[in-house]
Amino acid sequence: MDTLQAVVLAIIEGLTEFLPVSSTGHMIIASSFFGIAGDDFTKLFTIVIQLGTIMSVVVLYFKRFFQSMDFYYKLFVAFLPAVFLGLLLSDFIDSLLENPITVAVSLIIGGFILLKVDDWFGDGEQTEISYLTALKIGFFQCLAMIPGVSRSGASIVGGMSQKLSRTVAAEFSFFLAIPTMFGATVKKSYDYYEAGFQLSSDQVNLLIIGNVVGFLVALIAIKSFISYLSKNGFKIFGYYRIIAGVVVLLIHFFIQELTVI
Repeated sequence: MDTLQAVVLAIIEGLTEFLPVSSTGHMIIASSFFGIAGDDFTKLFTIVIQLGTIMSVVVLYFKRFFQSMDFYYKLFVAFLPAVFLGLLLSDFIDSLLENPITVAVSLIIGGFILLKVDDWFGDGEQTEISYLTALKIGFFQCLAMIPGVSRSGASIVGGMSQKLSRTVAAEFSFFLAIPTMFGATVKKSYDYYEAGFQLSSDQVNLLIIGNVVGFLVALIAIKSFISYLSKNGFKIFGYYRIIAGVVVLLIHFFIQELTVI
């Protein structure tokens, strides 16, 4: 991975992490395009730079983190399903991370769901999140273990299914990203450490660049997304996902056909 590739991947991460379009899916597509998807450092990079993006949530919602402990208890409850299922399905999830077809199919299916989600649930009036609601949102979030599903999309839809407003569901999804993505980063980093993976000074610099770029881009993406979502809903993201998924499938099979020829 070179510096330009690191910057491009970080921009993609910052733009897509909190949008319902799947940051993991986009990162797999981009890294596959660069020809670095199977590289161990690329896999580590795409996880570690999530730290930069979640710091954007801390900065934008700084005052919200000084609420009662009840706020943190609910985040913990919502985080638990990802802990157990993530550990249980770790090897299976890793096997999917290099497969653009899985991403494309997930993008398309998720796109059709987003086209209908506003009709199914509307913009709910519920603004308080119970412990049971938090747990249900946590299970919805686990759907994003399949690349292309979208962590934010799954958790927001989960919140809306419990009659939360779009804004409240989206903001809780942002907060839930912090323990979820931090936990994933720690686990993946430890796995690489246990395997004896050594980072060079150049790779450390790329991780720093990736985190900084992801942080700055995510700041803009979150503010724009909340403003747009509260007024317009999800349809544009549904259309985008379907188009992106179809394009990935066409490119994949077209290139494969050319290779065979």
